[in-house]
Amino acid sequence: MSNVLFLCTGNSARSLLAERMISDLSEGRFRGFSAGSHPAGRPHPIALEVLRERGHDVVGCRSKSWNEFAGPGRPLFAFVFTLCDDAEQETCPVWPGRPANAHWGIEDPAACTGDDDEVRRAFRQAYDTLWRRIELFLDLPFEELGEDELVLRLQAIGRLDDD
Repeated sequence: MSNVLFLCTGNSARSLLAERMISDLSEGRFRGFSAGSHPAGRPHPIALEVLRERGHDVVGCRSKSWNEFAGPGRPLFAFVFTLCDDAEQETCPVWPGRPANAHWGIEDPAACTGDDDEVRRAFRQAYDTLWRRIELFLDLPFEELGEDELVLRLQAIGRLDDD
């Protein structure tokens, strides 16, 4: 099983969605983790609502700092994905094991300022975009790809126009 880390600044929405999705979709091939550079301290309630309505377990879902995963004795990551522009621009900790990195920028549903229905739509849209990207990731022929080609494919997934 390979470990995958999803990073955002607040770790309250997008990265938490991706963490749960990849663990559930990969049928034991990948284990998802998420973290933020400046964690919000709690998951966004609508992120948890959308995860539950889509059949994911939210027990133990929490907002956490990326410092929890830096340093000795921490999980080794095969892949690290940044999901927001702020996290992409920040200086990340050095992840042991030389994980493949890519930016999969997704608009922050937690920043939506509409009414409750609009906010829920924003979270569902973020979920659907992540779902498509994770499905593409899981379909990659990992054994056939060299390191450079793999990174190019990961970056291409993050540039897909999902509108």
